[in-house]
Amino acid sequence: MKIFTSAQIHELDRYTIEHEPIKSIDLMERAAKAITRAITEEWAMHTPVVVFAGPGNNGGDALAVARLLINEGYRVRTFLFNITNHLSDDCVTNRQRLRDGRHAKDFTEVTSKFDPPELTADTLVIDGLFGSGLNKPLAGGFASLVKYINQSPAKVVSIDVPSGLMTEDNTYNVRANIIHASLTLTLHEKKLAFFFSDAQQFIGRLKVLDIRLSQEYVQKAEAQYYVLEENDIRSRLLHRDDFSHKGSMGNALIVAGSYGMAGAAILATRACLRSGVGKVTALTPKKNYDIMQISVPEAVLHMDHEETAFTEAVDTDDFDALGIGPGLGRQEPTAIAMIAQIRRAQCPIVADADALNILASHRAWMQQLPKGIIMTPHPKELDRLTGSPANADFERLHRTRELAKSLQAYILLKGHNSALCLPNGDVVFNPTGNSGMATAGSGDVLTGIITALLARGYNQQNACIVGMYLHGLAGDLAVKTLGKESLTAGDIIDYLPQAFRLVDD
Repeated sequence: MKIFTSAQIHELDRYTIEHEPIKSIDLMERAAKAITRAITEEWAMHTPVVVFAGPGNNGGDALAVARLLINEGYRVRTFLFNITNHLSDDCVTNRQRLRDGRHAKDFTEVTSKFDPPELTADTLVIDGLFGSGLNKPLAGGFASLVKYINQSPAKVVSIDVPSGLMTEDNTYNVRANIIHASLTLTLHEKKLAFFFSDAQQFIGRLKVLDIRLSQEYVQKAEAQYYVLEENDIRSRLLHRDDFSHKGSMGNALIVAGSYGMAGAAILATRACLRSGVGKVTALTPKKNYDIMQISVPEAVLHMDHEETAFTEAVDTDDFDALGIGPGLGRQEPTAIAMIAQIRRAQCPIVADADALNILASHRAWMQQLPKGIIMTPHPKELDRLTGSPANADFERLHRTRELAKSLQAYILLKGHNSALCLPNGDVVFNPTGNSGMATAGSGDVLTGIITALLARGYNQQNACIVGMYLHGLAGDLAVKTLGKESLTAGDIIDYLPQAFRLVDD
């Protein structure tokens, strides 16, 4: 599914109005009815409602919702902020409709002085001040109003976007001047900002309301951001031929582990084996031999000549994919062996964990990476790779996109909505996964899954897309049984078979 920018959202509205065809005021009424329906499903008629409407179309939506709620029997007080004496046309129309209706005495148009109403714990606030068209931080009286609402005990429902939050880049926004919604009722689709962790405190619960915008526009419009759906995975799956044998199902090499970090090698290797590959070889230090042989008996072991660390690259002529990095350590002999292994590889590569940390401390080596390499950093590893901490999630994503383009790499920025940045600059968000997966070893499991898919014959883009989706789906399935607090990385591996079966049915 495509994720549109604020400019594209505006264009989608305009296209719908022109081609459905439908009047803009009638499209606003359609949206208001969907919003009102969502509110009445959660809050009873005795709930006192206060509506704050801004001067634009978001305010027009709010005025229409106020009228519809009054018609449903709710007690509603409405405040329209018309400080500059300039309202959008549809906001003007809905102002008149509200004035002409019942309980017009509970409508106040604020043009200068504002005496805020009392907001109690029983109050429901409808936030319709500013929507997806906002392009600068709130200031002045609107900032004061936002702070007043946030300091109150009232529940807040934001229409489309919490007022003050911009739909894409909030790097330099004033976060104290953004509404903290209890529930955000967004129209048509999630906005880009909703995929970032630093926006979650403002959004609260999120519901996406379908207001039947033009599917013709959606299909033909180009986008740079996408979010995966299950059908995207089904269409990419490679199916196992009945006459397959282990030699035809791919041969993967996992370079992982150091003394004291054998668990990383075990997890990556087990995940690789669980993801359909025919054969896995694990290259790890000698001291990991016993525990690897016991923990992953299906794997072939190749022991480094050193007791405690990876220090010697091997030929990859016989391998179809290489996963390197989990638990390697960062000692200089390991660093030299790591870049040598990447240079010698004649197969697709997944670089994770300490492989990335080594690259961050040897930045000149970045230019030696082969085109098409897959890198799977978490946010701090990405910051190390780019040289400085990002100020916000959007800025970090922008840096990741630029790095992916400059290296012609596939960079999977891990998180709640992991973002795969492609060499052409496009970004694909993953919808699966949960906070129970915030546990040591989860990234090692992802490395093993993607390495297996590469060895199976998936290209880099599809291996990343299918891999991150299945990784998160396995975590979601595990949580249903085990709960978030008790989830471990090994549980994700154990639920991979169910994940594969769900998307392959």
